[in-house]
Amino acid sequence: MQAWLMWLLAGGAGILMAIQGSINGALGKIIGVLEGSFILHAVGLGIVTVLLFVFGLGKGDLSRVTEAPWYLYLGGVLNVAIIYGVMFSISRCGAGAATTAIITGQLAMSLVVDQFGLFGLEQHPITWMRGAGLVLMAVAAYLLLSK
Repeated sequence: MQAWLMWLLAGGAGILMAIQGSINGALGKIIGVLEGSFILHAVGLGIVTVLLFVFGLGKGDLSRVTEAPWYLYLGGVLNVAIIYGVMFSISRCGAGAATTAIITGQLAMSLVVDQFGLFGLEQHPITWMRGAGLVLMAVAAYLLLSK
C-alpha cells in the first residue's frame, strides 16, 4: 500500500474518531453515558453481524478463535472503557479539550507499544525526534486545555 494512502486512511480515521466522539458525547448527555455506551455497542454488534454473516465480508477464520492468547480479547473490555471515557469527557469538557487529551494519551502509549514491540507488533524505538514530538504534543495539549 502506498504511504500516502496509509496517511490518508489514518487521517480519515482520525476525522471519523473526532466526529464519533462528539456524537457519542452528545448521546451521553441525553440518555446517560453508560446507557449510551450500551446502545452504541449494540448498534456496532448489529452492523458487524450483518457485514460478516449476511454479506460474508470477513476474510478471517472464526474457527481459530481459541488459538489467540487470552489477553488479545481484552480489546472488548478496553473498548467499553474507551467509549465510556470519550463520552464522559466530551460531554463534560467539550470535544476539543477532550480530544486533545485523548490523542496525547494515545500517542504516549503508542510510543511505549512501539518501543517494546508489545502485543507481537514490530519494534520501532523511541528516537529523540519521536520523544520531542511527544513533548511538543503535550505542550500543545496543555495550551489547548488551558482556559
